[in-house]
Amino acid sequence: MNKPDYRRQMDRMISSLDGMPALLLHCCCAPCSSACLTELYPYFEITCFYYNPNITDENEYRKRYSELVRLVGLINDDFAPPVPITVKEGGYDPDVFLGMVSSEGLAGCPEGGRRCERCFDLRLRKTYEEASKGYDYFTTTLTISPLKDADLINRTGYAIAGEDSRTPMWLPSDFKKRDGFKKSVALSEKYGLYRQDYCGCIYSEKERHGS
Repeated sequence: MNKPDYRRQMDRMISSLDGMPALLLHCCCAPCSSACLTELYPYFEITCFYYNPNITDENEYRKRYSELVRLVGLINDDFAPPVPITVKEGGYDPDVFLGMVSSEGLAGCPEGGRRCERCFDLRLRKTYEEASKGYDYFTTTLTISPLKDADLINRTGYAIAGEDSRTPMWLPSDFKKRDGFKKSVALSEKYGLYRQDYCGCIYSEKERHGS
């Protein structure tokens, strides 16, 4: 069975917008956020929500956050969005992620397996909770990565948003399409952004670096 075209779904939703609704954009890091922000800012009042308890090393967490803040400042200066983009930090709390992995016995899962699925759910639920405080839409930058399952991420977002009938609505996406990932690489080079080579958790770090 063919998977839905989430990129086309996003296009249709954007074409039907009235004004500039408030969007809470879950951001995993600056490089992934770059192309997503330059695509979305003409249509939404964007707040970047940095909530990533899967980043289990605090120095790594802080470094990625500071790069996101720097990126947003650069985009505001260079692109002059109709409404300046802002950043909100969800708080550093790796015990939430590590506790979930431990309680559900997911430490031995391969990268891209059940542990990642639960990690997406954890971060998107928190984003939805925050977005429920006054935003019209919520979504995530995660679908820009060629290594992330856009179908799984979108199904998770739709499921969370569908648990009640109130806003915020899930904004579907597949940001990697139409050269989105290539654009993120180009913007990262332009701005000299720090590009990490693992998702952030100790399990992916061990798998990637063999430590």
